[in-house]
Amino acid sequence: MRTAPDNSVAGTAAAAFLWACRLDVAVAKPGNVSMDAPGHGMTAGLFLDSAAAAVAPLTDAALTVGERIEEAVAQTRAVARCNTNLGILLLCAPLAAAVEGEPPRDAETLREQTEAVLAALTVADAEAAYRAIAHAMPAGLGAAPEQDVAARPTVNLRAAMHLAAMRDTVARQYANGYADLFTLGLPVLRKHLAGHGAWPERLHRAVVAVHLAFLARFPDSHIARKHGLAVARRVSDRARLFHGRIEAGQSIDAEAFVQWDRELKATGLNPGTSADLTVASAMIAGCLDPALCAMPVDPRQARVR
Repeated sequence: MRTAPDNSVAGTAAAAFLWACRLDVAVAKPGNVSMDAPGHGMTAGLFLDSAAAAVAPLTDAALTVGERIEEAVAQTRAVARCNTNLGILLLCAPLAAAVEGEPPRDAETLREQTEAVLAALTVADAEAAYRAIAHAMPAGLGAAPEQDVAARPTVNLRAAMHLAAMRDTVARQYANGYADLFTLGLPVLRKHLAGHGAWPERLHRAVVAVHLAFLARFPDSHIARKHGLAVARRVSDRARLFHGRIEAGQSIDAEAFVQWDRELKATGLNPGTSADLTVASAMIAGCLDPALCAMPVDPRQARVR
C-alpha cells in the first residue's frame, strides 16, 4: 500500500524520509526510474511501496542502526521482491537515529548529531547491515579483500564502510561523516529551492540539480560495480555538461535530457548511487525544514526548464 507523508508528523525522520522517497520518483532524473519513465524492469510504484514498507523500522527508536537497516530491507523485499532502496536505507538509517530526541537547530547541529551516531556504531551493527546487504542482493557487488559482506565482520560498521569508501560513495559517507551530503547535496538543494518560479517547478529543478551535482562529481558506484569505472566516468562527463548549464541558471534542452535518460536505460546504466545520495540530501532538508514535508509534490511538473 502506498502512503504519502503524514502532515501530522511533518519534520520528523519519518515524514522527511517519505517526502524524499516520493521526490525520488516524482522527478525525472536521467537513468533512474520515475513516474513518467519506468526502467531497469522496475516502476515508480515499487519504490513508493518500498518506502512505505521501510519507514516504520527505519525510524524505530528501539532499534539500533544496523537493526533498522536489516528490518527495513526485509520489509522492502517483502513488498518489492527486488532491491529498490538498499543505498537509501544505508544512508537514511543513521540520519533517522540522529534526529531523534531534540530536533536539530541547524545543518551543523544535525551534522554533529550524525557524526555522533556514526562514531557509536558497533560490530553488531555491521553484522546486521551485512545480513541486510546479502538479503538485498545488490547487482555487481563482487568481493572485497577485507571485511567482505559474504563473511562475518570483525570490525564495527563505520570501520567496515571506511574500507569500502574508495570504491563506494555510500560507504564514503560513513567514513567522512556525511560530508558530501552536507557540503554538496544540501547546499545545492537549498540554492535552487530559493530560486525563482512556481513551487513545483522549483522543487523539481532543485532535485535534478542535486542529482547532477553528485553524478558530475563522483563516478556512480552502482554503474562502476556493474559496468566498470571507465563507463561510470563517461556518464559523469555527460552529467557535467548538464550540471554546468543548470548551475549557471541556463535552460536544459528537455528533449536531449529525455533522450539521455532513454539511452542510459537502453544500455542498462542506472546511476542509482547518485539517486541514493539525492534522497538522503532531501531527507536532511526535510528534517531541518518541517514545512517542506507538507509541500505538494506534483509528478506532472517533473520537467527541466
